[in-house]
Amino acid sequence: MYFYGLNCKHETSIRVFLISGLLSSQGAGAQISLPVPTNIQRAYEKDTRNAEGLPGAHYWQNTADYDIQVAFSPETRLVSGTENIVYANNSPDTLKTIWFKLYPNFYKKGSPRNGSIRPQDVTAGVQIQKLVVNGIAKNAGKAHISGTNMTLPVSPLLPHDTTRFTIQWSYVLNKTSHVRTGEVEEGSYFIAYFFPRIAVYDDIDGWNRYPYNGLQEFYNDFCDFKVAITVPENYIVWATGRLEDAADVLRDKYVRRIHEAGRNDSVTTIIDTSDLKSGGVTAEHPTNTWKFKANNVTEFVFATSDHYVWKSSSLVVDSTTGRRTRVDAVFDPKHKDYEDIVSFARKTVQAMSDTFPAWPYPYPHETIYDGLDQMEYPMMVNDNPLKDRAAAIELTDHEIFHSMFPFYMGTNETKYAFMDEGWATIGEWVISPLIDEGLVDHYGMSRYNDLAGSEQDLPIITLSTEQTGVSYYLNSYPKPALGYLYVRDMLGNKLFNRALHHYITVWHGKHPMPLDFFQCMNKGSGVNLNWFWRKWFYDRGYADLGIENVTRKSKGYKVVILSKGNKPTPIDLIFTFADGTSQKLHRSVAAWKEGNRSVTISLKTGKKLKTVTLGGTYDADRDTHDNHYELN
Repeated sequence: MYFYGLNCKHETSIRVFLISGLLSSQGAGAQISLPVPTNIQRAYEKDTRNAEGLPGAHYWQNTADYDIQVAFSPETRLVSGTENIVYANNSPDTLKTIWFKLYPNFYKKGSPRNGSIRPQDVTAGVQIQKLVVNGIAKNAGKAHISGTNMTLPVSPLLPHDTTRFTIQWSYVLNKTSHVRTGEVEEGSYFIAYFFPRIAVYDDIDGWNRYPYNGLQEFYNDFCDFKVAITVPENYIVWATGRLEDAADVLRDKYVRRIHEAGRNDSVTTIIDTSDLKSGGVTAEHPTNTWKFKANNVTEFVFATSDHYVWKSSSLVVDSTTGRRTRVDAVFDPKHKDYEDIVSFARKTVQAMSDTFPAWPYPYPHETIYDGLDQMEYPMMVNDNPLKDRAAAIELTDHEIFHSMFPFYMGTNETKYAFMDEGWATIGEWVISPLIDEGLVDHYGMSRYNDLAGSEQDLPIITLSTEQTGVSYYLNSYPKPALGYLYVRDMLGNKLFNRALHHYITVWHGKHPMPLDFFQCMNKGSGVNLNWFWRKWFYDRGYADLGIENVTRKSKGYKVVILSKGNKPTPIDLIFTFADGTSQKLHRSVAAWKEGNRSVTISLKTGKKLKTVTLGGTYDADRDTHDNHYELN
């Protein structure tokens, strides 16, 4: 998700109590340790995960199968459905209470929220009409609902056993106050977080008890979904997963176009304005039921419209198997700027597969839906149109990059937004210039440089649940992205990707935590990076480099760079000579590995040096007044 509005009304305290644990790899810097919270230490002791960043011999995670039938009425905006859930308790614990998430209760009267919603969007929340547990009907009043959390006492669910739930529910979709879901305009709707779902129960915290308040994002188990979505005739549905019954809900020629798009590199127009005008796109029934299936995903969402056009293309994402991913752009035809989105999305998927993170795109399709937000979901994106081409590219690749982080990796966005948004930010920094060579994406840099070292600039490792406003923004987006970028620069792209692939291979489909990532990168690269992880992600402080002096030597010049802050940042210098030529020099953050406060750089040249300028696009620097040096 992109983050724009900043609420800076108050600061929250850091409630994470840390103990010192030695987490080190062989090689230089092994004496540097990373703090280990007590709940993580207990996971090590139980061997559900270990200090090398690997799932332990006793690692487990719970899962569920969801079979959902949901109906949506555009006229009333009523979302109503029935779901059957088979929940598997793979933990060693006996569960006597099951926690559910009722995310639509964000709009319920009295629910806590980050920010406000319009009065007309305040609802009675999710209404539970039927509740059945293992075939036995329960009084829905037995479920305790508090905001977006619902708890339900059950007969003890033993380790490695399953339980079954049938829930019938309904709620009214918001018309305005569009926070990640709701009506886009009359005849167009993006519907997310629409079904009651079982919360994560993990080896770190037990149940995920954090309520959803509109700021922090989500943490869900990997589950299998079968979802049947009923909407009126002429409404088309796009959703997570594969459409299983295209021939039953679309006329033949549109089914053929979808198949054509899935086989070809060129752009196929599946539905255009003339198709919409003539009608007859969907099957001729009062309502149609669209059936989707998605396995091993953390979320399921859908969108529907009676007047959006649909452009599509596909590409090979795995050269070894020939597997293709279809990329869709679905939009209001009045938004002409959306015409290019399918191209931007296609190039993003290509870059992710081939360049960064150089991992075959994992999903069968990616649909960019013309909405009112800037939010990602498995195989779906809800993006507002943007007339500025650069902004449209950056937004598109940012949201699609989330397909890897958090969805493929299953990170806890609620607690660790930097494992989610930080990756999407470096993703857009790297990929945007691949889509448009002239584009320099510096999202978040000026904000961080302005606020670095302030009271609001907390350590990245601070739980996202303990942050709002500026603190949340800095620690979710630019700061972690810089951390990842600096390590990539230090290791080189090839070694960085090898380390990252080790992390992906080990933790795909599971629930990695920050220490798992840090140690996987150490192990995968064969380089102990704890000195950097500690300085950049754990310590308070800021980066601030300056040119202390430049002196002439017999064979050139000596430049002394002083680190006035305590966070390492790359050294980028531009030397300008009296003859009008210039020369660039780059040093990675490894220049500060030993804790030194200065770096001396020797420039061998016979030319007369005129100026030295310090700093690059992604070089964090709180004070740039001493970044330019003129010689007499």
